[in-house]
Amino acid sequence: MNILILGSGGREHAFAWKMKQSEYCDRLFIAPGNAGTASCGVNVALGINDFEAIKTFCLQEAVGLVVVGPEEPLVKGIYDFFAADEALQHINLIGPSAKGAQLEGSKAYSKSFMQRYHIPTATYAAFDEATFEEGMAYISQHSLPIVLKADGLAAGKGVIICQSIAEAKNVFTEMIRHKQFGAASEKVVVEQFLAGTEVSVFVLTDGKEYKIIGHAKDYKQIGENNTGANTGGMGCVSPVPFMDTAFREKVESRIIQPTIQGLQSEGIIYKGFIFFGLIHVAGEPYVIEYNCRMGDPETEVVMPRLQNDLVALFMALQEGKLNEVSIVIDDRSCATIMAVSGGYPGAYEKNKPIRNLSEAAGENVVIFHAGTLQKDAETVVTNGGRVLAVSAYGSNIREAVSRSGNVLKKIEFEGMYYRKDIGFEFL
Repeated sequence: MNILILGSGGREHAFAWKMKQSEYCDRLFIAPGNAGTASCGVNVALGINDFEAIKTFCLQEAVGLVVVGPEEPLVKGIYDFFAADEALQHINLIGPSAKGAQLEGSKAYSKSFMQRYHIPTATYAAFDEATFEEGMAYISQHSLPIVLKADGLAAGKGVIICQSIAEAKNVFTEMIRHKQFGAASEKVVVEQFLAGTEVSVFVLTDGKEYKIIGHAKDYKQIGENNTGANTGGMGCVSPVPFMDTAFREKVESRIIQPTIQGLQSEGIIYKGFIFFGLIHVAGEPYVIEYNCRMGDPETEVVMPRLQNDLVALFMALQEGKLNEVSIVIDDRSCATIMAVSGGYPGAYEKNKPIRNLSEAAGENVVIFHAGTLQKDAETVVTNGGRVLAVSAYGSNIREAVSRSGNVLKKIEFEGMYYRKDIGFEFL
């Protein structure tokens, strides 16, 4: 079948790399894609939120499957757009309905959902301009540290951990009164801080059945030893040592199964990925957040370890046969380290030539492009804050991280930066 992937980052390159290997994949299109996805299929100049243009393209190219990478089109209702259009209803789209995407689109909604279905998470309260003074009073009485989250989509940067009441009040004011994250912070969730180690678990579901397709530990902060500003993600490792059988059973029984049952109870259509952002606290799992799509850079370690044909999994989902599938995961560890532009996550420059890409590639390594652009036949340049994700296999996390780092030592572009401590707490 002909397949269209929406998105342009490392996640979409990892999808394209994986789906290109499928016996069911005929022509593969990526919109808008990047310099890396062009090696897997055909890049198409489509906006990910331009539903009418996407419709026209899908009909012209006889697309049978659409895989949505980023969250924004899902929150804006691309699933519903396809489902409501007779000309598009025969096309399978991987992603939840707009209502299902609210698990990510609204932090307040997702916390309320967890509360309704007794899913373990931090205690919280939500406030907006109308309840601003109540929020300030709530913060005054709160234990430290305090977590403040912009309610809406903020590109992974709308979460701030405050160490003092004064700092929390200042951040709260910046978010609501000064629109620090635009419309995303018109409402703010004030949340209990949970101390532990994070892990992300990824599920593919048709809203009734589900399969766990992998897990990973992401590193959000720009600086080593988890210091500095939050980013979209600086690297990842998989598997995570504490994700043993006992912990996994707790995650399934207390979190995944109640979430799927909640979707059914509320009549929510959900045919895609659920990203469970969890934290391990003294052996117990709690939900930090839901995402309605795969993570980035987590996809860059989950896809290399997933041994199943990804397109076949999507077909099983659409046919209601997920329960007949056995998921096979590579025993090896996988690590990815993200090379970013100088200045990221603040202001950064683009169009910096990337050198030694082909020379750096090697056995047990996949270089996924994130923010790149093919300038001409010979030149790939930077085109974003996060530029490359170098994923490597190893017999353990240490070997995988070391192999990824060795590849990055060969790659060069002006201002290039990457963390040298990914996976540090497991080494």
